[in-house]
Amino acid sequence: MPDSQSPQPVRRGALAFIFVTVLVDVLALGIVIPVLPKLVENFLGGNTAGAARIFGAFGTVWALMQFIFAPILGMVSDRFGRRPVILISCLGLGLDYAFMACAPTLGWLFVGRIISGITAASFATAGAYIADVTPSERRAASYGFLGAAWGFGFAFGPALGGLLGGINPRLPFWVAAVLALANAAYGWFVLPESLPPEKRSPRFVWARANPVGSLRLLRSHHELFGLAAIYFIVFVAHQVLTSVFVLYSMFRYRWTESQVGLCLAIVGICSIVVQGILVKPIVPRLGERRALLLGLVFGVAGFAIFGWAPSGAAFCCGIPVFALIGFFGPSAQSLMSKRVSPSEQGQLQGANSSLMGIAGMIGPGLFTLIFAHYIAPTRTVQIPGAAFYLASVLMGGAFVAAWMATRSMPMRPPGPGRAEETPPLTEEFELGESGEPGATQVTYPAS
Repeated sequence: MPDSQSPQPVRRGALAFIFVTVLVDVLALGIVIPVLPKLVENFLGGNTAGAARIFGAFGTVWALMQFIFAPILGMVSDRFGRRPVILISCLGLGLDYAFMACAPTLGWLFVGRIISGITAASFATAGAYIADVTPSERRAASYGFLGAAWGFGFAFGPALGGLLGGINPRLPFWVAAVLALANAAYGWFVLPESLPPEKRSPRFVWARANPVGSLRLLRSHHELFGLAAIYFIVFVAHQVLTSVFVLYSMFRYRWTESQVGLCLAIVGICSIVVQGILVKPIVPRLGERRALLLGLVFGVAGFAIFGWAPSGAAFCCGIPVFALIGFFGPSAQSLMSKRVSPSEQGQLQGANSSLMGIAGMIGPGLFTLIFAHYIAPTRTVQIPGAAFYLASVLMGGAFVAAWMATRSMPMRPPGPGRAEETPPLTEEFELGESGEPGATQVTYPAS
């Protein structure tokens, strides 16, 4: 029987193609970050606390759409291939940015965020794409490069968005639309399919494509379930950055859109250094478990510094510390992808996106309400960093959960410079509800 974890041969440069696809999508996303909260605030006549609450609702509805549609698109990519899902997603995002650029009211802008949540699926599918084409022992490094694409996008996107927003708050949306549509055209000509027909799921199963059904995959192995729980906590904590950072920095440090963009550029550059340069040599030496735990420790410290920072300069000093959380994502992604079969990689990424969607429904409302509450003019003592303190506590909880969930994994890699090994997989057919062969089930030898 062929190794179920062997990568599929694709044209040379496939990882470069997917890197550029994610890079351009994140660049377009980053361009609107500095201006979207400010645009909401303008619609409300400059009410910062009210804008925080509305922007939290924007984040919640975006995450709800991800929760509903990400597992469906993940299952579609397992059944029909990764390429069409990525291309349709890029096209939808481009059209949606143009729609938001023209939004005449806050209600229309809200509709645009709903559409964006539905179409923003290329990131999850890109994760499945990497699992298709990368050997398991090199997967953490490949996911690190994917994280570096996010870093590049956030290094230049917000900085560009801040400059464009200083000219016109709607101009960044038009530029983002052009980039996303150009990316769709680029992918049409150069992006190869990574999942051949013989490796695809034999049929589309609605019971596994719905949000609740997709999460059942995460319970197929105790370590996979534990990693998923940790991922969820980290997703919730990360919502503080997308939910309150722009309003927080403008309120506490009196930053302009350009200064916000410059700070996010520093965040992106540090992310590039960690995920694009440090992950590849360090994770194999530390082992994926130790790298995962180390990343969480720096996440705790980084969020605590952000909440405490009395000045913009102090906040920026915390960015290199927080950037080292970049060891967590590639390590966790690699460990999770090794525990499912090739025909389930899209479902896994869809399930992870569902977790992100649930976190996104919880986090924005939670953190924006805390931020609004602790900066209210009626308070005797204002604590603008309260939301970041809560995020630090959540990351501490994730560290404890990670330590417990990964106890059966070796702390050190099995040999010098080699990543941890995963028990060999075996495949067996699981009968579907009609009695016909259904999806492949992955089983593990008894430990």
